[in-house]
Amino acid sequence: MNHWIVAPIVLPAILAPFIIMVLRYHLDLQRIFSVAGVVGLLGIALTITAQAAGGDIQVYELGDWPAPFGIVMVLDRLSAMMVLLTAILALPIVLYAIASGWDDRGKHFHALFHFQLMGVCGAFLTGDAFNLFVFFEVLLIASYGLMTHGGGSVRLKAGVQYVAYNLIGSTLFLFALGTLYAVTGTLNMADMAVRVAELPADDTALLRVGAVLLLLVFCIKAAVLPLHFWLPASYANAPLPVAALFAIMTKVGAYSILRMYTLGFGPEVEVTQGLVGAWLQPAALVTLAVGAIGILGSQHIARMVAFCAIASMGTLLIAISLFTETATAAALYYIYHSTLATALLFLVADLVMERRGGKISPTPPMPQSGLISALFFVGAIALAGMPPLSGFIGKLLVLDAARDAPDVFVVWAVILIGSFVTIVGLARAGTLIFWKSHAAEYNPTPGDEDEETPTLAAPEPNPGLAFTAIFGAVLGLVMLTLFAGPALNYAGKTAEQLFTPEDYISAVLGGEE
Repeated sequence: MNHWIVAPIVLPAILAPFIIMVLRYHLDLQRIFSVAGVVGLLGIALTITAQAAGGDIQVYELGDWPAPFGIVMVLDRLSAMMVLLTAILALPIVLYAIASGWDDRGKHFHALFHFQLMGVCGAFLTGDAFNLFVFFEVLLIASYGLMTHGGGSVRLKAGVQYVAYNLIGSTLFLFALGTLYAVTGTLNMADMAVRVAELPADDTALLRVGAVLLLLVFCIKAAVLPLHFWLPASYANAPLPVAALFAIMTKVGAYSILRMYTLGFGPEVEVTQGLVGAWLQPAALVTLAVGAIGILGSQHIARMVAFCAIASMGTLLIAISLFTETATAAALYYIYHSTLATALLFLVADLVMERRGGKISPTPPMPQSGLISALFFVGAIALAGMPPLSGFIGKLLVLDAARDAPDVFVVWAVILIGSFVTIVGLARAGTLIFWKSHAAEYNPTPGDEDEETPTLAAPEPNPGLAFTAIFGAVLGLVMLTLFAGPALNYAGKTAEQLFTPEDYISAVLGGEE
């Protein structure tokens, strides 16, 4: 068996407890090992992506127990690209957390960071639905610790709200798994797909209930309206480097929808046909609209970026809900773009908040205002989908994929109007934060003061490294734009592999299906 497949899970799973038990009192060593671990994860991710690029689906049987009796990890193009995205995102974030001093504002930041990476990578690689639930719980525990890192009553309140909503999701997940197991007798994804296809049409009511519950769980993770209420406060009040890492967490929900509803409940399965489109597309359209309105109405920069994350998820899920190869390829390209662009804006928002507070209103000029405003501009045009960056390409791909949809004009109208509102909202914020601070004298009226404004001396211990980390995220967006052709080619082949589930089933079950 190819042991590289489990390396993205094993490496952070070993490194996190090592940091807690051996390096807990040595912050400098924690930083060295943490960065080395992320670099190692990136190297592993590049290796397995190269292995998956040829189209072969590889299976790792834990304990040498074959599926469906044992737990398996599966490497295909989709899981490889998502692990690679996680590693690419983690590197600038861990560097920024070190440079800004966020990792020193509470305990066990780096250990929790790697537990988070373990949960994310595990969710992307597992071939077992119950194991997916386990990795979701690892994500929940680690993310709660990261969210409350640094303390504070507001952060604690947001963390409790985050946990409460996600525990509801976890409970529904268990109900869904129990229902599906009662119907199919298995939780192995490939084996479940085989048994679902064999079910008689008269015995599928309970199966549809399980499939709907599962979709509901993944929509909670993906912050689909009306299940999005946990995200704005949770992301806005978390340490913003942590919120930048959380940009990948909503994509876990999107990934799970793609995986489960192309494999076991795909369009060719009669008993669940149309389930994703009928339920998901209207919710995705409203999610995009609400996210755009939230951007326009936000009075705090962190909350505005949180609504940017919601709007980008709306666009992504519109593409997924179309449920075609072309639309899925567009969604996969947009996953990379939206994750990097959202993380970039969260990091820029942290720079702003460290220097002048987060309220979107005129204030005196802040240190390095010109450079920060340029970075904000790059992130804004990327998330709004304006040329020349990858967001423009991604949204064009989604619009093109929707051409044959029955409600094409509704989809186009929501995406285009949502993009316009997003542009207006981000332009308003940039004007008030960067331009008016220079163009007008700051005369606050009573109640305008931002209670969260920090002391402005020494915004971060290592500003050079902080800006370098953010420029790394910018470089990722530029590379995604310059190499859009190869990226789209990989996305297209990944979509083709997803819509040929027989290959996945054959690889996991061998000749037993």
